[in-house]
Amino acid sequence: MSTLINHAKVELESAGLFDEDSDYGGLLGKAVLELVEVFSNQGHSGMSASIVRNIFNKVADFKPLGPLTGEDKEWADSCDGEIFQNKRCSAVFKDGKEGTPYYLDAIVWRGGDYDDSFTGSVEEFQSRQFLKFPFVPKTFYIDVVKTEFNPEVDKDHYEADDGSKYVYRIKDRKQLEKVWEHYINPEEVANGKAG
Repeated sequence: MSTLINHAKVELESAGLFDEDSDYGGLLGKAVLELVEVFSNQGHSGMSASIVRNIFNKVADFKPLGPLTGEDKEWADSCDGEIFQNKRCSAVFKDGKEGTPYYLDAIVWRGGDYDDSFTGSVEEFQSRQFLKFPFVPKTFYIDVVKTEFNPEVDKDHYEADDGSKYVYRIKDRKQLEKVWEHYINPEEVANGKAG
């Protein structure tokens, strides 16, 4: 048994991933050990091992290995010709065959609490952003803060467990400048300048 297989087996056992009362009844440990055995039997050097792991992680996460081109062969009709989804990156869509493509996860809003990250809208900005080809998916984390809901100004709000209402505000709009270096600025889309 190789050193890597032995290490993996010890760690998986120590974490309880082979136990019948673990998630999926011990099958996770078995599945990981099978992958480690295949990887170990391929006899990689340190360099090729790193490259193979990197490529495997991307394809196993359904991520593209190179830039998206936007060519017709990359698109699947997902809604009777109204919405098209990119086959190489499932978070890229376009409305209609000629629509401007967008990436759903361009922005993740990051609140002050550990579990307070989300996608959606904050102020006038959305997580999804328009893109140009060639395109490499990239997610930007933009800091937001909770503020009290003002019904005269705010359209939507969240409600806390105690019943109080709040909204999110962008903490520092300068963080968005990096987003516009990679994605199309929404002002360009609004003014008809986006391609």
